[in-house]
This record gives sequence, structure tokens and C-alpha cells, in this order.
Amino acid sequence: MSRTNKKITIPVSIGYGVTDIMGGGAFTVIGAWLLFFYTTFVGLSPVEAASIVAIARIVDAIVSLFMGSFTDHFYKNYLGKKFGRRRFFLLIGAPLMLVYSLLWVNGMNFGFYLAVYLAFEIIAAMVLIPWETLPSEMTKDFNSRTKLSTCRMFFSASGTFLATFIPGLLISHYGEHDANAYLINGVVFAVLFMLCVFISWKVTWERDLTPEMLAELEQPRKIMTFSEKVIALGRLFAEYASTLKVRAFRKHLAIYLLSFTAKDVYNTVFVFFCVYCLNVSSSLAGTLLSMSIVGLPVTLVAGMAIIKYGPSRLYVFAYSVMMLCLVGLFMVYQFPTENKIMLLVTLAAVYQVGRCVLEFTPWNVFPFIPDIDEMITRQRREGLFAAVMTFSRKTTVAIATFIVGVLLQFGGFVKGSQVQPEAAVNMIATLLFAGTAGLLILALWQALTFRLNKRTHKIFVDEVERLKAHGAKKDVHPETRKVVEDLTGCSYEKLWLEKKADSTKTTTPVPLMR
Repeated sequence: MSRTNKKITIPVSIGYGVTDIMGGGAFTVIGAWLLFFYTTFVGLSPVEAASIVAIARIVDAIVSLFMGSFTDHFYKNYLGKKFGRRRFFLLIGAPLMLVYSLLWVNGMNFGFYLAVYLAFEIIAAMVLIPWETLPSEMTKDFNSRTKLSTCRMFFSASGTFLATFIPGLLISHYGEHDANAYLINGVVFAVLFMLCVFISWKVTWERDLTPEMLAELEQPRKIMTFSEKVIALGRLFAEYASTLKVRAFRKHLAIYLLSFTAKDVYNTVFVFFCVYCLNVSSSLAGTLLSMSIVGLPVTLVAGMAIIKYGPSRLYVFAYSVMMLCLVGLFMVYQFPTENKIMLLVTLAAVYQVGRCVLEFTPWNVFPFIPDIDEMITRQRREGLFAAVMTFSRKTTVAIATFIVGVLLQFGGFVKGSQVQPEAAVNMIATLLFAGTAGLLILALWQALTFRLNKRTHKIFVDEVERLKAHGAKKDVHPETRKVVEDLTGCSYEKLWLEKKADSTKTTTPVPLMR
């Protein structure tokens, strides 16, 4: 039995998925609390605080681009042969998770926070990019991949809940004005992240090397000249750009970036909105965010729903629910009542249903994108797609976070003050409502024409397998042709072509990383 055909059991799925406690938890804490911590306790201005996130994520996004292709070719190195081209990075990344705790040390300067945040972002990318490719590595089966992704998103929802619930408890215990609550929170999560990444390394595996990979291993390694490295770098960026030729990936990427950026804007502004617009405590804001606990059962239901209804309908459901809750929050803000707290808790819980489905769906779709790319390139490029996803996500969230910081400062936000001017309060409310809703509407527009689902994926994969078995292209079924052309965005006659040895050879970026 090949490793790709090993059975995906529930314990294996759980062991794979726990790493998203880090993926979901770390960046939820950062999104919800970091700017508030830096402006309230550390004494940074909104622009300085947002600059830390923006600079670190843009640098990290560039590093992430290389990580995907680097792991695709890491099997050629001794460490890759011994520990796996993907899983090696989980092994070394586990102890480095402890860097996360340094983000929450009080009393340091701008340079310290920038350096630590930059280091954590790079470490997280080094772990998450190869980890995200593992469902495609471990199995080809739609249901098995969905099982892995469902467990992943269950633990992502768990991480999101813990990342909002634990800070709220600590702030309530230590008081609204004690920075130690944030440091202790950082230490607890750093240790938890380390354990989760190590578990995923222990229980996962990678696909067998293809005959092409094995043949490449037998070829002598060539020392590249500087000019050859420049050419290789150019080819590498051309490969990244080539991922956008896949129509399903273009739509998937647009949906992912628009909806996740909407969620980021909401998370970044929400604590400010609660404290300065609704005049409630930051610990209550943490309690409202911790309503993400409803995401745990919702994730399990979504795992069944995506198989039955497909991702497009889940997107429509998620965005509709979130926008209705934004309307509810707006009404509470404009027309305060004695039942404000109860209404806020209810709206927060319902919002988290939509948010959970929003986060769940794109990462359940992602493992199927490389299957579509294989029809165009006849290659397996999971790492490349993961890198493009990560690069795009980190670039957009960096820009969005920086814009939020700039707009807060432009609106007259006063760092360290418990009371803000009316212009700053209005800016916070505008960012929450207009910013979040506008991005969700754009994501919904893309989701309505997204046609990758269980049925179309099976038709597609069956056609790939038929062609691999030397089936004639002229014998393609009309429905199959239509599905293949819709998902790839290419004419069927231009697909599954013989590779040209020189022009389409995959660039090996290993020498560039040294």
C-alpha cells in the first residue's frame, strides 16, 4: 500500500488538525488584541502599532512565496529525504512557537516589537505553508480530505474560542489596566502552539515520490552561477503567476481574500468599538468575541453541508448571516436600550456562526485546487498554491491593518486615553460597519459563480485518471469537457499537453535560499 492510500482515521484527522489551534488562535489574539495592547499599554500610536503588523506581514509574505516552492523541492536535500519535504518544517517549528510569548512583553520599544512580530510571522509561515499541503499529500479521496479539513477547522474554531475566552478571563482577573494579563495569555498560548505542531508532525505522512521526482534525484546537483540564479528566480515568479491561470483558483483566491479581510477588519476594530462606541469594558468585548465557541458544533455541521450542498451555498449563508448581524449591531449602536448586553451577546453568537462557516469553507476547497492545476501543467504544485494563498493573504491583511491604523489616527484617536473624541468614535463605527460589509458584498458576488463541488471534482479527477491511463482526448464526454473547461478556464484542446523539457521545467529554488 502506498502512503497516499493509507486510511485517514479520526485520530489521524485530529492529529493533523490540532495545528490550526495555532493558525486560528494566534492570529485571532493578534487581530483582536494586539493593536489595543500596543496603543493602550505600550504607548504606541495607532500608525506605529499598525506599521508593526504591516511591515512584518509584507516581509513575511515575500518569504512565504519562497517557502511553498522550497518545500516542493526539499525532497532533494538530506533533511528532506530523512524527515519529509513538508513535515521537517513542523519538527523544527514546534519549539520556535515559544517566540509568540515575547509579543506581549510590556515596556519595550518599537524596534523590539517589530523584530519579534516579524520573527513569529516567519516561523508561522514556515510551519503553516507545508502543513496546509498535507491533505493533498496524504490522500486523493474527496471525503477523506474533507475529514482532515473538517478536523482542521474544528480546531481552528477551538483556537479562535480560546483566543478570545482566555484573554477575557485574564483581563477580568487582573483588571482592565494590568498588562500582565496579556503576557500570561501569550505564554499559555505559546506552549499550547508548540505541543500542537509537534503532534501534527508525529501523526501525518507525505505522498510517495513520483517517478519524475525519483529520476530527478538521480541527476547530479548542479552549482548555479549568479546569472543562472537570476534566471531561476524569474522562472520561479513566473510559476507563481501561472497559478492565476486556473479559473477556479482565481475565484477561490478572490473569495478568500475579500471575506477574510472583512473578518480581519471586524476583529481589529471590534474591541475599540465596544470600549469607545458602546462604552462597555474590554473584558466584555473579550466575552463577546468568545462566543466563537458556537463555531465548534457549526464546524461539524458545515463538514457535512459542504459535501451535500457544495461551497458556493455555504459562502452565501455565511456572508448573509454576518451582514444581518452587522445591521443588528448598528441598531444597538444607534438606539441604545436597557437590554443592550443581552442583545450584544445574541448578535455576537449569531455572527460567529457565519464567521465559522466563512473560515471553514475556503480551506476545505483549497486541497482540490492542485488537482485542477494538474490538468493544465501535469505537475503537483501544492506548495506553490499554498505559498500564493499565504502571500496574498498576508499582503492584504497587512495593507488592511495599516489602513485601519491610519484612519484611526486620521479620525483623531488619542493613544492611552480612556475617552476618545467624537470624530474618532465615528471613524471606529464606520470602519466596523462600512469596511466589513463592503468586503463581504464583494466576496458574495464572487461566490455566486463558484462551481467547484463534490460532483464536479469527481468528474474532473476521473478525467485526469482517464488521461493518465492513455485515454484519447477525443473520447471526452461533453459534460466532462464543460466541467473541465469551466474549472480550468482553458479550452479542452489546450489541456493535458506533453511537457516541453526546457520551457516548462519546474524551477528548483533551493540554491536561491542559501
